[in-house]
Amino acid sequence: MVPVDEIDTALKQMVRNAAEDNTLEYWILPESDDYESIPQDPKNPLNQEKIELGKLLFFETAFGTEAADVESIATYSCATCHLPSAGFRPGSAQGIADGGVGFGTNRVKNTSYDEVDMDVQGARPLSLLNVAFVENTMWNGSFGSFGVNEGTEHLWVDKLGLNNLGTQGMESQNIDGIETHKMHYDLEAIETNGYKDLFDQAFPDFPIENRYSDTTASFALSAYLRTLFPNKAPFQDWLKGDPFAMSDEEKEGAMLFFGKAACTSCHTSPGLSSLEFHALGVYDMYQRPSFGTSAADLRNFGRGGFTGLAEDNFKFKVPQLYNMRDTKFYFHGASHTSIRSVVEYFNEGIGENPNVPAEQLSEKYNPLFLTDEEMDQLTSFLVNALRDPDLMRYRPDEVLSGNCFPNADFESRLDLNCQ
Repeated sequence: MVPVDEIDTALKQMVRNAAEDNTLEYWILPESDDYESIPQDPKNPLNQEKIELGKLLFFETAFGTEAADVESIATYSCATCHLPSAGFRPGSAQGIADGGVGFGTNRVKNTSYDEVDMDVQGARPLSLLNVAFVENTMWNGSFGSFGVNEGTEHLWVDKLGLNNLGTQGMESQNIDGIETHKMHYDLEAIETNGYKDLFDQAFPDFPIENRYSDTTASFALSAYLRTLFPNKAPFQDWLKGDPFAMSDEEKEGAMLFFGKAACTSCHTSPGLSSLEFHALGVYDMYQRPSFGTSAADLRNFGRGGFTGLAEDNFKFKVPQLYNMRDTKFYFHGASHTSIRSVVEYFNEGIGENPNVPAEQLSEKYNPLFLTDEEMDQLTSFLVNALRDPDLMRYRPDEVLSGNCFPNADFESRLDLNCQ
């Protein structure tokens, strides 16, 4: 058996070599209340009042007032499709807000809805963990005025006209998301549901006439989301000096992650994400049982669906990797249902979707030549060492409306034992 200190010494060097600044500290995630260390939009600086408001709004169903059917009004929230218990992803393969019933893995189509009236995503919603490191949001990176979108100003039309606000992706996407997901914030609704004082405390610099709006709600939500860090994961504890935080198998997997498997050639940020886009040739959401999508869905084309450039087709943003274990659906099309399957897919280096030409596949997507034992070790690192066991700390105890949350439809109330 290799001594702990020898394994740790070798792993530490590999982790340093993969960091942009060649330090272990590069990979340590900020504490959620260390605002100075959290990447943020200068137009939306973090403060406790704004974050606390955003935390409540994220789970509050009362502002879902634009539902297609009256029975669904005030029955869904942002957290409907981004559950803490699912790593801030949907519990099921697709996220269904308006037009869905049931909680988490039980969420299904409301039988009284026509498919065209459902608010359902044609690509699996990304995790909201570590989004502070994401300057341009969505799988195609289309939101955000800076970063990879500099030079794409001619494409900022319709809802992407929000990029002209000069904000980062989180702030502009959430303004659009409030409308897309059939919510609305105005003075009457904010006051009726008990949030006026919190808006006043969070946005004292906003003129009264602009203070109670979708924009300020977006800024509060964005502030809260920037504090969602899985900083209690075993790998984080190991980085901070606890040599026993990870098992030997997990450490061997980490050595593969930072070494032979070359995972950090793409997953480069402290949150193990990046603003690179790669074609991996996985199946799209419409190629499995799903709603609201088809072969013609621009989301199937990834970055190319936004830029219109053939060379960008089928390229999707590199997602973060923490708390993958909390769900069983992976990639933008929810095409794989276990982390071991994801590891095997990368190991094989062969695309599965016939619509994606082989020559379009990323130059970084090649066979890894991992053995079965090595795949087990890498899987163990991804499953266990990158899982924060306490994400429920980011959930409020209650929301001010008194509604059941994060869903308030009849089936969800049964699932949640909330009446």
